[in-house]
This record gives sequence, C-alpha cells and structure tokens, in this order.
Amino acid sequence: MLSVLIETRNHEDALARTLASLVGGAVEGVVREVIICDAGSTDRTQLVADHTGCQFLAGGLAAGIRKARSEWLLFLKPGTRLAEGWMAEVVEHVTNGGGAARFTRSRMSRPPILSRLFSLRRPRFDGLVIEKARAQALARGEEDAAWLARKVSARRLSGEIHLPA
Repeated sequence: MLSVLIETRNHEDALARTLASLVGGAVEGVVREVIICDAGSTDRTQLVADHTGCQFLAGGLAAGIRKARSEWLLFLKPGTRLAEGWMAEVVEHVTNGGGAARFTRSRMSRPPILSRLFSLRRPRFDGLVIEKARAQALARGEEDAAWLARKVSARRLSGEIHLPA
C-alpha cells in the first residue's frame, strides 16, 4: 500500500527510532517498503538500513520516488515517530483517494503558543502522504521532502506524529 521514503545524512540513531515506529505497519501490510534516500552519510546509516531490510539509495529524493513500487508514498524525517492509530487513518485516506495529507503534531511536538503566533515561517513538513504520480511531477531534481510538502495543499490527518526535538 505505502512506500516510505526517509531522507538521511548521518542520522543512524534517528533513523532507527523512525523505523521502529513503522514495524506495526509492515506487519499489517500497510508499509510495503522503506527506501532510505541518503545524501552522503559517513556514519552507520547504511548499516542500519541494511539490518532492517530497507533499500538504501545514495541519491536524491527524485531517485527514491522513481524506485518506489507503491502508488502512495509516505515521506518522513529521521527521528519522527508515528503515534498509535496512524495506520487506520492512512488506510482510510488512501482508500478514499483523498490526495495529499499531513499528520497532526503530537502535543509534545508542538512549539509553544507564542512561538506559533509570532513565527514568520511555519514548518509544514509533518510527514506527508501523497500519490506517487503527483510526487514525480513535482520532484524532478535536487528537491527535498520539505520542499515537496510546501508545494502541495494537503489535508490534515488526525493521526499524530512525534517530531524530533
């Protein structure tokens, strides 16, 4: 159902935390594959990917999108963890053909209220679920997942995501 793409560069510890939150999705058949799009790591990121059965791809996001086998993609940052209940939310969204979607930040991951009110730039990359064809049309070069997330209008899913500090 989903191909998960994670961009990395020297994120071995953070990658392990993210992959651990995807195990349930793999067991249930929601996560079909995980592709690690690496931008030149010098730590043991590739070893973590290999030991967990992920595909390790030295290259940009566009190459990872092309390699993905599923029609729906899930982009995550290293260190993010999906909260319990995320699978049902994503399955319902994909089944209904809902277009691009983002997760809701968990209470612990939200910045303080004053920071949110007075911030000029709000990060919009809270995990992204998008159709492969749409992602391919947008990402043609050296773009990253955060750039891709800013280019699409996405529905907010009620499933929560825990972002790294």
